[in-house]
Order: sequence, then C-alpha cells, then structure tokens
Amino acid sequence: MAAAAPTDIPPPPSPLLALTELPRALAEFGSLPIAAPLLATAPRGDGHPVLVLPGFTTTDASTTVLRRYLRRLGYDAYRWDLGRNLGPKAIGREGEKLLARLEAIYAEAGRKVSLVGWSLGGVMARIAARQAPEKVRQVISLGSPFTGSPRSTNVWRAYELFTGQLVDDKQTRAQLAEGATPPPVPATAIWSREDGIVAWQNCIEPLGAFSDNIEVHGSHCGLGVNPAVLYAIADRLALPEDGWRPFRRGGLRALFYPSAGHA
Repeated sequence: MAAAAPTDIPPPPSPLLALTELPRALAEFGSLPIAAPLLATAPRGDGHPVLVLPGFTTTDASTTVLRRYLRRLGYDAYRWDLGRNLGPKAIGREGEKLLARLEAIYAEAGRKVSLVGWSLGGVMARIAARQAPEKVRQVISLGSPFTGSPRSTNVWRAYELFTGQLVDDKQTRAQLAEGATPPPVPATAIWSREDGIVAWQNCIEPLGAFSDNIEVHGSHCGLGVNPAVLYAIADRLALPEDGWRPFRRGGLRALFYPSAGHA
C-alpha cells in the first residue's frame, strides 16, 4: 500500500472516538488478568535483545507492562532511556541519540536487536532500522502513523508545540516518504480501526516480502497493554532470524485478529 495521495488524505479519528480512548485503554489493561492464561501460552523467546520505544510525550513507564511480559518470555527487554518522547528533542535531529542507544545494546548483547515502537516510537524504530540495518533483527510498530499525512491525527498540533518540528517541514516529509517502502529488515505493523488518535490507514505496513500487518480491536492508548497485541508481539519476536513468516490467524485467533496481511 503506497502512501496516501494528497487528494486522498484520511481524516483524523472522530472526536467521540478520541474521547473514549482513556476508558477503553483502562478496560484493556483490566483484561490482562483474564487473558493471563492465554498469554502464558505464547512462544518462548530465545533471549535476544528487544528495545521498546514509547509513544509521543510518554516515557519508559508507559512500556513497563510490555517489557515485563517480554522478560517473562525470555527476552532481554530494554528501556529506551531517552526520557520523554518529544520527537527530535529526544532522539536528536538526525536520530543520533537513538542510534547510540541501539549500538550500545547491540555491543552489550552481541546480537541483533528487535525494535518495538508504540505510535511515534514505531516511526522512530523504522528510522533506526534504515540507518543501522545490520544491528536490527526486526521492527514491530504499534499504531504508528509512518505514512500519509501527519494531519490525519488528533495530536499534530501538540506534536508541533512540544517538539518544535513542523509537520510540513522538509525533514518530516522526507521521513514520511521513506514510509512508502518497507524497512530493510522484517517489519510488522499492529493497528486498530478503532484507534482514536491516528488514522489507521497511515499505520499499515507497505507490501513487501518481509512485511506484515496485524489488525486488532482496541484503542491507541491501550496498545501496549492490549492482550491481543502482547500475544502478537510475542509471536513475531519468536520467529528465527532466518525463518520469518506472516502472522497466522486461523481458528480461534480470528476472533481477536479481524484481519492479517495487507489491507
């Protein structure tokens, strides 16, 4: 799927959907104890490092549940340690701070690093994978609007205010142009049509030999605590480096994953 044309820019999610984000996210978090037996059946990890990137304006605290789950599965889950995610203010104008963090983890572990990025964190993960593909095992994005127009979100004005970066400037346009093609490593986009923050159409991974899309039910703010998302992440991370395959959603999985593959 190519980036949306200027004449076909999807609108931001409705204000009503946006207003329900917090209660829906809390409900998803509250469902974790019920889903615990199913989550425990996810494939175990091989111990490789996983760097988890938080969303816009959030910190490592927002990814605590996800990182704890990955550690229980056997992964070496890392915080990003770059403070609050304020775009270029956090990672550096050219992403140099994020690259330094990635390189430090790669050097410490001696293995390629999987990147899991929530919302803006997923956009950044794709940028890092392009700049240092030899250090990245795969990229998983959660509701990350890496294609289309930044104005198809309900937070673009806040992004400009907090980051100091205009959504129409040269650097932003160049980053979105990159989103029209998959990263040079296996990539999976997890997204929801019920996202109240960003247009889901801009979160879909372009068609490629090693790219995939997994649709889930849920809010944007709850993606990091949504049981279906956690299970899908575990499924993707468990793939061997030389054995990538698309997500399987047959049988009972179809109840939780409305579509998989390319929308």
